[in-house]
Amino acid sequence: MQYAPTLSRDELITFATQTYFASVDRKDMAATLACFHDEALFTVQTSFTTHAGKAEIERMFVDFFGAWETIVHRDFTCTVDETNGRIAASFIADLTAADGSVTSLTNTNFWRLRDGRFQEVHVYMSGANVLV
Repeated sequence: MQYAPTLSRDELITFATQTYFASVDRKDMAATLACFHDEALFTVQTSFTTHAGKAEIERMFVDFFGAWETIVHRDFTCTVDETNGRIAASFIADLTAADGSVTSLTNTNFWRLRDGRFQEVHVYMSGANVLV
């Protein structure tokens, strides 16, 4: 069955990079969670970790937001399948700890959207999994 898209190519890119990641970078839990369906799946492929449903995804973000003083996602390169509501983005994630040390990761996320929100997220992370 083919997906009936609700977002254009530009809207998919804006949703992933400016709505979702900007919310994460602000540590805005409500806005971050608003990007997900209630039964969404969030999988870190490189560590075989899956968070199923909004409650598990929220718990993951509580831990992630608490672990870092600042979070910055930048330098996005996006590929979009507008017809099927899918987007991939490669990017840098700079995570600054309370002591000022910085962890930089080169990641790629793959998203499938349904009705304008994430149904599935698949993350490939260059270092240790920070989304546990």
